Amino acid sequence: MPKEIERKFLVANDLWRAQVLRKVNLRDGLVAVEDGRKVRIRFYDDRATLTVKGKRIGISRDEFEYEIPANDARIMLEQHCDSAILEKTRHHLMADGQEWVVDEYHGLLEGVVLAEIELPSEDAAISSPPWLGEEVTGNDDYRKTSMVRARVAS
Repeated sequence: MPKEIERKFLVANDLWRAQVLRKVNLRDGLVAVEDGRKVRIRFYDDRATLTVKGKRIGISRDEFEYEIPANDARIMLEQHCDSAILEKTRHHLMADGQEWVVDEYHGLLEGVVLAEIELPSEDAAISSPPWLGEEVTGNDDYRKTSMVRARVAS
C-alpha cells in the first residue's frame, strides 16, 4: 500500500532559493474532507491527478494518486471543490543529499512558504539546512484547510 511519510517545516530565510533545481506550478482543490481523510484534485502545470489520502497516523498516511484527464479535473475543480482553489509554486531542491520541496503559496495563502521532506521511514534522519525553520508537522494551524479558514475569516 502506498504510504506518504513526510515532515513539514516553516522556512526561516531565502537561502533555499539558491538550491532550487526545478519548479512546477500547482493548483488544487479538495473534493471531500472527512475526519483527517481527503480527496484532492491537483494540476501540475497541465497534468492532472486525483489523490486520496487516508487518516494520518504519526507522520504517515496512506496515499493513492492517479493521473486523470485534464478536462475531467477542470470540471471537478470548478463544480465539486467546496473550499478555495489553492495555487502555489513547488520548488524542488537538494540539501545535504536529501530532496526537499518548498511550497510558495499565491492568491488566498500569499506569503505562506513551507518546506516538506518525504521520508522512506518514520525514523529516517534529516539534515537541518540553514534555511529550515520550526517544524510544524502535525500542527493543525498549518493544515491547508486551517490556513484557508483563517484567511477567509480575516
